[in-house]
Amino acid sequence: MSNELDYLSRRVALGKLSRRDFLGRAAALGVTTVFANSLLSSAALAEGPVKGGTLKAGMQGGASTDSLDPATWQSQVPYKFGRQWGEQLVEIQPDGKLNPKLATEWGSSDDAKVWTFKIRKGVQFHDGKEMTPDDVVATMERHSDANSKSGALGVMGGIDNVKKDGDTVVFTLKEANADLPFLMDDYHLMIQPGGGKDKPAAGIGTGPYKVVTDEPGVRHIGTKFPNYWDGDKRGHAEQIEIIVINDATARTAALQSGQVHMINRVEPKIVDLVKRVPGVTIQNVAGKGHYVFIAHCNTAPFDNMDLRLALKYAMNREEMVKTILRGYGSVGNDTPINKAYPLFSDDMEQRKYDPDKAAFHYKKSGHDGSVLLRTSDVAFPGAIDAAQLYQQSAAKAGITIEVKREPGDGYWTQVWNKQPFSTSYWGGRPTQDQMFSTAYYSKADWNDTRFFNEKFDKLLLQARGELDEAKRKAMYRDMNVIVSDEGGVIVPMFNDFIDATSKKVGGWVPDGNQEMSGGYALSRCWLIA
Repeated sequence: MSNELDYLSRRVALGKLSRRDFLGRAAALGVTTVFANSLLSSAALAEGPVKGGTLKAGMQGGASTDSLDPATWQSQVPYKFGRQWGEQLVEIQPDGKLNPKLATEWGSSDDAKVWTFKIRKGVQFHDGKEMTPDDVVATMERHSDANSKSGALGVMGGIDNVKKDGDTVVFTLKEANADLPFLMDDYHLMIQPGGGKDKPAAGIGTGPYKVVTDEPGVRHIGTKFPNYWDGDKRGHAEQIEIIVINDATARTAALQSGQVHMINRVEPKIVDLVKRVPGVTIQNVAGKGHYVFIAHCNTAPFDNMDLRLALKYAMNREEMVKTILRGYGSVGNDTPINKAYPLFSDDMEQRKYDPDKAAFHYKKSGHDGSVLLRTSDVAFPGAIDAAQLYQQSAAKAGITIEVKREPGDGYWTQVWNKQPFSTSYWGGRPTQDQMFSTAYYSKADWNDTRFFNEKFDKLLLQARGELDEAKRKAMYRDMNVIVSDEGGVIVPMFNDFIDATSKKVGGWVPDGNQEMSGGYALSRCWLIA
């Protein structure tokens, strides 16, 4: 059996067998998905790497308003490009464990209120300067400043101060937090010279690629940085390029024609068609990503809990997974947490489609008239179809949803986190604490449902410092129930990340942390000679 699996995994690494077919064969042989994925990762590395060439990606999620300032990153293209030129203190691996990056080791006080990170020596920024603990401190200070409008503000809110101590950086927390090292993987926390305080959008980092072209909404190019400290493991192509292709059909055509070597966000409805394209491999992996309908809890009519419950009961989740995801995902329960997270409780009652309950709460809310829902192709694959499907299921409860299709360019700056009811997506976060701190904590800048709940906030802070896992798990369960019952988020489904690569790509590593191999595809992969 092992010889057969080794052979099949090598064929996947060479692009001659799809990952889905490999997992199917592995399951038939009695092998778990986790072990099968580890074989794929090993095979990818065993078949390379090959150096040189220009590796190109066609991606959805870019706009003319994008910036190289990590604090502002909201969508796929700036974030994925940022993973190539910037680095954080740590990096979460596909198995969920932490790997040292710009910090070589870390540890905490017994009460988890003081954390010390030893900073790697001999690392150069792309401008030739050596990275120091001072740069780390300055980076953390900038993202802790409310004026920076950083997406990491919710994460940094629990930190009292950050100070240099020799070759280490010491974080003193307001409250204990056993998960702090995981929070340092937040993609906004790229270490920049001087913390990026003077030139936040300069695009200077310590990653394997140096920014040479930055055309927001069009293309981004990086060239290999010759002094990269970890060059044996990352940065195999001589040059990388992201071409912004927000249209799904055009993106698929670009892969098929050879214009690009990989694409993100393959729509589930065309997966079977893409599989039949010669030389193309579907790369899909389950994880923490979820598609959402978000309502602002502090804006009429969504400030009425009965109206929010009506909208939740009017959502047919099973139909969404079947029609929109085509089975490439699972049913959601109006909370951002699923079984992929540690300390997940699987005993929460599943909310089901119930037109009668939806009608009851809608009438009780006293709202009269339609509800405006804004959406766009860039919100998530199939977002337009999902909005129309929701419109139909809500109509059976007597709820009229008016769907307004917004342009993709500017959606993340003019609609998401601005308009009171819209579609969006979340890629998930490493821990429940980080997911909640980023999007549901009252003081979080990315609290996109305007969910302000004192009891929830109190539980969040208590859970951070609770070292007893059973007690912490119970707290997280209570928090999930509060969000599901009282919050403004409707989570109909958790999506697989579905990307696609050409046969010329080697080294793909399945990584459920994010799409595009956890965001690292362009630096992990190489062009097969």
